[in-house]
Amino acid sequence: MDSAAAAFSSGARSHELDFASALQAAEAIRKKQVSSVELTRHVFERIERYNPAINAFAYQLKEEALAQAKKADEALARHESLGVFHGVPVNVKESFAVAGHPCTWGIRHFKDSNAPHNSAAVDRLLGAGAVLIGATNVPVSLADWQSYNPMYGTTNNPWDLKRTPGGSSGGSAAALAAGLGYLSVGSDIGGSIRVPSHFCGIYGHKPTLDLVSQRGQQPGGSPTAPGFSTLLAVAGPMARSANDLHAALKVLGGPEGYEAKAWKWELPPPRAKSLKDFRVGYVLDDLIAPPTSDMRAVLEKTIETLGRAGAKMRPGWPAGFQPSALLDTYRYMLFAFEASISPPNVQEAQKQTLEKIAGRAAADALGSHPYWQAENLKRLRFRAQWQSYFDEVDVFLSPVTFTAAFLQDQSEPQDERVVATPGGPRKYMDGLNWIGPATLTGCPATVAPAGLTEAGLPVGIQIMGPYCEDATPITFAELLAQEIGGFKPPPGYAY
Repeated sequence: MDSAAAAFSSGARSHELDFASALQAAEAIRKKQVSSVELTRHVFERIERYNPAINAFAYQLKEEALAQAKKADEALARHESLGVFHGVPVNVKESFAVAGHPCTWGIRHFKDSNAPHNSAAVDRLLGAGAVLIGATNVPVSLADWQSYNPMYGTTNNPWDLKRTPGGSSGGSAAALAAGLGYLSVGSDIGGSIRVPSHFCGIYGHKPTLDLVSQRGQQPGGSPTAPGFSTLLAVAGPMARSANDLHAALKVLGGPEGYEAKAWKWELPPPRAKSLKDFRVGYVLDDLIAPPTSDMRAVLEKTIETLGRAGAKMRPGWPAGFQPSALLDTYRYMLFAFEASISPPNVQEAQKQTLEKIAGRAAADALGSHPYWQAENLKRLRFRAQWQSYFDEVDVFLSPVTFTAAFLQDQSEPQDERVVATPGGPRKYMDGLNWIGPATLTGCPATVAPAGLTEAGLPVGIQIMGPYCEDATPITFAELLAQEIGGFKPPPGYAY
């Protein structure tokens, strides 16, 4: 045993931290109840035991992680802190570049490529003292609510291995739910943080648009052009506690590079610090995508609990808001972006698919720039409408999607899939509908565990907050956990 390891007491056993939060793990390391090396080794033992059935990881970094953990322990022995996540084992979605390792996005063409540099998210996690244990699985091109691809296979939901953990950050959600790491970073343009968090019973946060740099989140790991924004996509934290989301966002957020010379970012405080002081808008059902009855029962119970806790509840959409009109603009902007990065030889096929699943407006995504600009102005008007609404409420609650985790379905084409639910078959692509408002407006949205269906599957609730006020929905999620409980591990994953 080296001198750094000898400095740690046996006050906490590694297995007692299996489902702890990242901040709790950091505290145990800081108090020398467990060493980073001990905890990292234990996490890899859990991965060896549980990952074969789940297949959450695209690749692991055992040697590198143990070397990082050793340095963290040596620094602590010198009374030095490396940051808020000192010595804590974390993972990232495979789409975030890790220097010298694959960043395929599930695309076979990039199978043998290695990223030239770390992504911004990886650099910031490492800068906060975290120990990177590997990267988690994704669907091809990050374009599915399932996580499978030709290189890494299929990721399964630890709550039911026959079901999807969601996508495209499904590997991250499955790993966290099973206790295979303490924190992850995902990305979200079509619910890719929020849906997996809901399906796996964890916490996830879609930040305000462009708050977290996506540099290095490109196929092959090439750096994103400085200042480039899709106007929809974000990167954000996933965890087993709302407190971890808050801490991670402060690490991940803010400008970098030359922009950091001009401006600084500080997370605004939450609007309230107790549930009774929150003004809460909510909609649990709508024709855009009615939730299944088993899910709705869980969400209704959550609303009732909030009312008893003294929150000021206000049902209904913002005055004058038309969900279907927002979805038309959201689909258009989403498909226009996807078309803009597609080769010309596939754009015509895309156009036909878009017209079939979303109507003529979506097919016009391959049209003129003036048409795009008109839709972009609609996007900004929707943001203004919601910001006016957030003068009247502090958060807005809704379902994440219309169902709990569904059975794996890899049939093609994707747009013709149907989802079996207790109320009958549903359209696969309707999974976009509840996540649309936060994505199109750029507002932050936190997903928090709300309970389980009668079949024992997790249900999350989506907590949308005001633009740039990310601490407000995260704090609300933390307070909600005090009333209904937070993360619960799936059965069968404890020693």
